[in-house]
Amino acid sequence: MDHSSHHSGTAHDHAAPAGGHGEHQGGHAHGTTWATAMKATLHCLTGCAIGEILGMVIGTALMWGNVPTMALAITLAFIFGYSFTLFAVVRAGVSLKAAIKVALAADTVSIAVMELVDNGIIALTPGAMDAHLSDGLFWYALLGGFAVAFVITTPVNKWMIGRGKGHAVVHAYH
Repeated sequence: MDHSSHHSGTAHDHAAPAGGHGEHQGGHAHGTTWATAMKATLHCLTGCAIGEILGMVIGTALMWGNVPTMALAITLAFIFGYSFTLFAVVRAGVSLKAAIKVALAADTVSIAVMELVDNGIIALTPGAMDAHLSDGLFWYALLGGFAVAFVITTPVNKWMIGRGKGHAVVHAYH
């Protein structure tokens, strides 16, 4: 079933879905819970982490410099981050074109904040950019960056969901 003809890409014209997602009331989002924000952030972080780790592993294994390795990691983080939402929305019956719009609206800010924080931590951790895959510092900086990114991105997602943006857009398709 193609929902693209009657979905505007926002959650504003949908009733609150059953199952505890009571953020949407009368076209405005109210009462967004921290649990909802954490779930949205974890969803986003999963895709980002897969892409980022894959990019860092590929760049490091190929002995690329820091800039191309980080560029690959960030690119793959966005691709994997968007793909998780994209596949879920397409599975819900939305056309690919409409699903791409939903994924972009739902995840762009979250992924951008996460990548800025995570890569900033990696870049600022002494020796992390020069560490090899077998070095604990490589993994501690990468995983520590994800942890800090989660803590910083969760309130961003809560704020966005509370305004009917970000992952609130995806809830219309569940």
